Amino acid sequence: MRYLPLTDADRSAMLSVIGAGSIDELFADVPAEARLSDPISGLPNHASEMAVERHMARLSANNITAGSVPFFLGAGAYRHHVPASVDHLIQRGEFLTAYTPYQPEIAQGTLQVLFEFQTQVARLFGTDVANASLYDGSTACWEAIAMAARITKRKKAILSSGLHPHYVETARTMAKFTGDFLDASAPELTTDPDDAALIAKIDGATSCVVVQYPDVLGRIPDLGAIAAAVQAKGALLIAVVTEPVALGLLESPGSLGADIVVGEGQSIGVGLQFGGPYLGLFGCREKFLRQIPGRLCGETVDADGKRGFVLTLSTREQHIRREKATSNICTNSGLCALAFSIHMTLLGGEGLMKMAKLSHLRARQTAERLAMIPGVTVVNRHYFNEFVVTLPKDARQVVRDLADRQVLGGVSMGRLYPQVGSLSGALLVAATECTSEDDIEALATALTEVLA
Repeated sequence: MRYLPLTDADRSAMLSVIGAGSIDELFADVPAEARLSDPISGLPNHASEMAVERHMARLSANNITAGSVPFFLGAGAYRHHVPASVDHLIQRGEFLTAYTPYQPEIAQGTLQVLFEFQTQVARLFGTDVANASLYDGSTACWEAIAMAARITKRKKAILSSGLHPHYVETARTMAKFTGDFLDASAPELTTDPDDAALIAKIDGATSCVVVQYPDVLGRIPDLGAIAAAVQAKGALLIAVVTEPVALGLLESPGSLGADIVVGEGQSIGVGLQFGGPYLGLFGCREKFLRQIPGRLCGETVDADGKRGFVLTLSTREQHIRREKATSNICTNSGLCALAFSIHMTLLGGEGLMKMAKLSHLRARQTAERLAMIPGVTVVNRHYFNEFVVTLPKDARQVVRDLADRQVLGGVSMGRLYPQVGSLSGALLVAATECTSEDDIEALATALTEVLA
């Protein structure tokens, strides 16, 4: 914990430099309802460092950690096993201290890592190229929408109802400043996504169609059919992958026709850490290369013919004129990209497939066991490691009751879509290779008690 004290004179000097008359004026862009007007309830105005540490430790003890109880949460962040060797390797001094390649030719090791990361992402997504790298899946999704608008010169993006609502909100936030029109809606509890209804929305003004694969309910859309319909209208198909381990079993979005593929890389190498960091993944067709946001590393040879790596393309506002930059929100999540790359290297293609198969097996076993409980119905017909069940009670209360029994039983759809009453009884359940048969039985037993 760090505390940097400032005097009133320090604050006044800084405010005068930037032309703000007060702290309130400095934060004028933050909505009033999001600002605190009073001290935080329950916290004293002053306390010693030791007292603060003890207080924070007591607060953190209220959390139930993912590895301590049966765990079935997903919805864009997944608990997979990350080998200890990943953490050991990323903490080597030459990696841990290399923040970002502003002097790229000096940081040959960093550039090689990014080059290999790009190669792995491109192979995983089935795209010609991939960049390095973006904040997280949601901002990568927005970057893809903005990129499609630049390419097609159109401003209407159709978002599948199966796109994660947090990704939709991120896109809405950014679209407020660009003027893009977003066509988005909440999902319905059907066994399969309604691809025909999505296709029917496409018209000559559409820049792109954004489809999550698998979607937020765990269903698997027909990307091939959607891609053909999208491209027939001169638009682009953007596929969003929030669970990259799924591509160890499912056909890659790029091979199914997606023009741009983005996603969240947390599942591989990064682990669950309650709010971040996360890792954005981004790949596309080669013909769109110059519209790609962020950095792209390339391989070359020096004057002596020796192999080397260079920052081939960098369209960020720190490197080129702001007016010409493709993005002002991308970044180099270098350490997370390194963790991803090391974990992928340790797994290899065969290891990733085994991990995916075991995750799918555990999900099937979980679904079959939950379907035996009176009042519980499994909605999905096809899924990878995540599916939805309907319950006879509000799932938000069921989740709390399960947590009281030391089981983290899933994500309630009512939490993701509080404005949609028809989803209040739906629970999204995820399983991975970390899920044991004992975990499944513990969930089934606790859920039976809660619903009795």
